[in-house]
Amino acid sequence: MSDYQAPLDDIRFVLDHLCDLAGLAGIERFAHAEPALVAELLAEAGRQASATIAPLNVVGDTEGCTHHADGTVTTPTGFRAAYAAYVEAGWGAVPFDPTYGGGGFPWVVGLALQELLTSANMAFSMAPLLTQGAIDAISHHGDDELKATYLPKMISGAWTGTMNLTEPEAGSDVGAVRTRAVRQPDGSYLISGTKIFISFGEHDLTENIVHLVLARTPDAPPGTRGISCFVVPKFILNPDGTPGARNDVTCVSIEHKLGIKASPTCVLSFGEAGGATGYLLGEEQRGMATMFTMMNQARLSVGLQGLALAERAYQQSLAYAQQRQQGRAPGAPAGESSPIIDHPDVRRMLMTMKATIEALRRLAYLNASEIDRSWHHPDPDRRAAATEAAALLTPLTKGWGTDMGVELTGLAVQIHGGMGFVEETGVAQHWRDSRITTIYEGTNGIQAIDLVGRKLTMRGGAVVAEHLDSIEEVAARLAAVPEFVVMAERLRTSVAIARRTSTWLLERVADQPAWLAGATPYLRLLATVVAGGLMGRSALAAHGSLAAGTGDAGFLAAKVATARFFCEQLLPQADGFEAAVCGGAEPLSFDRSVLTH
Repeated sequence: MSDYQAPLDDIRFVLDHLCDLAGLAGIERFAHAEPALVAELLAEAGRQASATIAPLNVVGDTEGCTHHADGTVTTPTGFRAAYAAYVEAGWGAVPFDPTYGGGGFPWVVGLALQELLTSANMAFSMAPLLTQGAIDAISHHGDDELKATYLPKMISGAWTGTMNLTEPEAGSDVGAVRTRAVRQPDGSYLISGTKIFISFGEHDLTENIVHLVLARTPDAPPGTRGISCFVVPKFILNPDGTPGARNDVTCVSIEHKLGIKASPTCVLSFGEAGGATGYLLGEEQRGMATMFTMMNQARLSVGLQGLALAERAYQQSLAYAQQRQQGRAPGAPAGESSPIIDHPDVRRMLMTMKATIEALRRLAYLNASEIDRSWHHPDPDRRAAATEAAALLTPLTKGWGTDMGVELTGLAVQIHGGMGFVEETGVAQHWRDSRITTIYEGTNGIQAIDLVGRKLTMRGGAVVAEHLDSIEEVAARLAAVPEFVVMAERLRTSVAIARRTSTWLLERVADQPAWLAGATPYLRLLATVVAGGLMGRSALAAHGSLAAGTGDAGFLAAKVATARFFCEQLLPQADGFEAAVCGGAEPLSFDRSVLTH
């Protein structure tokens, strides 16, 4: 089993050439985020992730978490010490507001730190990930008192946060939430109800847990419009801000899962003894707006999980393929077995993994950098454009990123052959851990519906059209370089298909069954084309550096090779989705009995 090594060279390349980190550092808020400083920060974070957190990945998978009769949960051996070291280093605080103890770095730098942590140990990373989403929701919607009370401890990592949406009868249909919140004379609320699938809803890593809970007030209308959001701490705070009496929140059980076993997925009961004390976050009956602030950040982070797990699986697969001897590769001496990396099929699988991982990193990081610009760029027009770009890219990052995470970790098992199917090699864990990512924070079908129903229709389709225009410009630049002519042709062909399918869907916005039927293949198609454009940009940047004689020639040549492979070998797969996108509802209009015979 290979050790995890942070892919710092490619991360720095993406930050510099795709995200324009130097340009972000030109924004007053990020003036201290110089690329050289960010590189040092990431190197140290990568060292800690590799040395102290990655070794616990198998430990957590083997031991899992333990739920006790008193409702407490114990995390696996080593997790408490590793989390304490993580908090002491201050990694979770890096992208947050300095007013409350944050580092004030761009969100894209925080995302890079998330990648390192998630590749090292996805289950461990779930606690900081949910906490970051809760911080973001409180930062945007909390009043000054809530912010001052909770943000410093959450940003430091001393307290963690959770997201409480799902109930036994309310999964993706959040409008069916039944948890109740009754206002008290002092302005607080008593919360009662049951929430399920709550990641790190109970654990032993911190002295307090801050739950963000969706609930209904007694006079609330039905559906999503009647939902409010509440801050419900595990321990009610004393006047001095320290944890005091235990709140009326109980962990009834934890789930026994396929993967991320060291992340306790809890059933939480609120109000078994009369009601859990909660505090309104935002306005009554505006809870969905509050929660979607948290959800959108979480969707980007979950898309990153697909990338992070694929990276860990790739590193392990590459090491295995270099040392595993089997069969005779073309051109090898007679009578000698070859390392399997010399077999064309294995090379194709490895290069598919590597090229797709690089495309995913470029997509996710660009998404995050556009969020940074949407919040902080001084030019209002650039902020508006960045807001649209981030809105478009988020369902692509979440949906395609996690789909590819499952596929690529599956390829890792295939590269290992029979040894990949046994747990001792550890590679199967990456596939098991990745499988949840397509489901939570909005299933990928919901991402596709969001893409077609909300994002494609922005400005009557102009946002997508303009993004495709920018990819055409990349293709034109590629065509001017002889070795990139085929890449340019493939990119132009796929952009044309993306335009046709986009137009077809836009013309049928009133025909809900038709565009719902085509939404999922459209997400796969558009994400692949957008990724192709980013890989084209990557090739141009690497080619330019090679021509100028700057940078490591071997590394830059590898960037060109992976970009060519993606655009020439993987991008054409997107073209095959056109018929599925434009097939309408008829192919899915069969009688249910067809599925049972």
